[in-house]
Amino acid sequence: MLQYRIKYLYFCLLLSMSCMTQLIAAPYTALGYTPKYAKKFTHFDYVNPDAPRQGELTLYSLGNFNSFNPFLLKSTPAEGLGNLVFESLMVASKDEPFSMYGLLANDIRLAKDKLSVTFRLNPKARFSDGSKVTAEDVKFSFDILKSKQVHPQYRIFWADIKEAKVIKKDTIRFYFVKVNPELHLIAGQIPIFSKQFLEGKVFNKVINEPLLASGPYTIEKSKQGKFVTYKRNPDYWANELNTRKGMFNFNKITFKYYKDTSVALEALKAGDFDFMAVHNSKEWARSYVGGKFESGEILKQELPHENNAGMQGFIFNLRRPIFQDINVRKAINLAFDFEWANKNLFYEQYARCDSYFSNSELASSGLPSKAELALLTPFKDKLPAEIFTQAWQPASTLAPNSLRANLRQAKRLLTNAGWVLKDGVLQKEGMRLEFSVMLAQQAFERILAPFARNLKKLGIILNYRTVDLSLYQRRMETFDFDMTVTVFSQSQSPGNEMVSKWHSSTVEQEGSSNLIGLNDPIIDHLIEKAIYAPNRQALVTAIHALDRVLLQGEYLVPNWYTGLHRIAFWKKFGQPKTVPLYYNVSTWMMETWWMSDQTDKAAPPTKTE
Repeated sequence: MLQYRIKYLYFCLLLSMSCMTQLIAAPYTALGYTPKYAKKFTHFDYVNPDAPRQGELTLYSLGNFNSFNPFLLKSTPAEGLGNLVFESLMVASKDEPFSMYGLLANDIRLAKDKLSVTFRLNPKARFSDGSKVTAEDVKFSFDILKSKQVHPQYRIFWADIKEAKVIKKDTIRFYFVKVNPELHLIAGQIPIFSKQFLEGKVFNKVINEPLLASGPYTIEKSKQGKFVTYKRNPDYWANELNTRKGMFNFNKITFKYYKDTSVALEALKAGDFDFMAVHNSKEWARSYVGGKFESGEILKQELPHENNAGMQGFIFNLRRPIFQDINVRKAINLAFDFEWANKNLFYEQYARCDSYFSNSELASSGLPSKAELALLTPFKDKLPAEIFTQAWQPASTLAPNSLRANLRQAKRLLTNAGWVLKDGVLQKEGMRLEFSVMLAQQAFERILAPFARNLKKLGIILNYRTVDLSLYQRRMETFDFDMTVTVFSQSQSPGNEMVSKWHSSTVEQEGSSNLIGLNDPIIDHLIEKAIYAPNRQALVTAIHALDRVLLQGEYLVPNWYTGLHRIAFWKKFGQPKTVPLYYNVSTWMMETWWMSDQTDKAAPPTKTE
């Protein structure tokens, strides 16, 4: 359900109100700019409003599932629940930085003191059984999601929302702990489910029974480890709503489960499912070939996006004693040869992550600005001196650098830190410089093998193992790993979600995203500066300063990113002519494509201007 946390750009408040007509969801709200879509817009630009609603879509997922309740900590929910079954009060557009438009709610009003927000529900809003969505349902959903019965991510994300009160049957008000520029918007992202359906039930015990919600689909059938099928509700309440027009066009959507992407690729070629987003550069370059591709029965596309790439990396778990020395982390970083990997393993398809906010204006660069220094200088005696004197760059082997020179530098760092080679392994105070990397995808093993060889030259032992996805999830939730691969994904406007990732308040909170184990009051301070920034420029400044502190901490070995979505699919779909700016390609496909005649020769998608 992390999609309910997706947020986009700009932090000055502009709130527009309008009256509701029969088919118009209003009003709308944005931060710092006038929303793109006019009061009486009929549909988003990245949909086809005349798309036929027909046919069945089959997709794939990896691993397994054991729950139809996506809000719990110790469960693996079925794929698709968040997009297909649950809805929120408002919905973000995919081609604006941070604009929200009415869905279950048709009116939003922020109090003058900005300490509360009031939503009025759309009188047409219905759950899938036909019962009306009421303010009591909204309050009930919020109270559950703030309770200890659910995944702690929700309590963390909505920590500054103090309570919800029912004002009228169709009106709900949220009260805030303090002024926070984004709270009224993220309040609109709360997923809503039926109070009446759950009466007499313990929420965290409702696992195998689907929750009653208002989305366009319900679960038709399923088999654990095999598949889950969703059926479109023919009486879906928002069929003609402007924020749903041209969307959810398949009568049925089935997710089939596979053990890994290699097996899934063969299943795609065999026609077992219809669409695949490709994240493996080697497979994209070498495996998406053959008769079905040559004949045009299976198509390949590379679609542009302007998503904030965030940071992917091999992260150090600072809860492990060997990683608490920054010299060890720096030395390990120096042994990773990205340039060699990009040429020999990735077919030069990637750029190196050089920021926790890569591919966006939020990425720091050069030396700190005057405004950034105002945030950093008070902590000068506690920060690395390099923050103030040089721009951080990931270790590189491009000339005049070389792997040999980097390994020599790493050896000096380790020697100066007191590590001594004994029996072929660096040791210090009874500790061996040996660790394991826990993987969820076997494809990473080919990347770690040369990395491990480089580290062995220094006397560092790197082991790696791919584990079952359910075991991987449990160990991640309890921080039971030395190193792993993760992505700190980012929106165009980072805010409350950073608390879960890097704030000290979440370091011991099982299920949080603070996988590194960060417990630094300076990072806490900069996160809070960003969250409560009074305008966009103050946000950018705070994020730049935060980025510098995170980078100089050497908390991970930076990986890579691409500005393209790579997809393969059977030639039986129609696509909207316009691609949004900020989007998950699998979600966009599932929400906006449609089943079409195979001879459909619609123009290929183009990037939004």
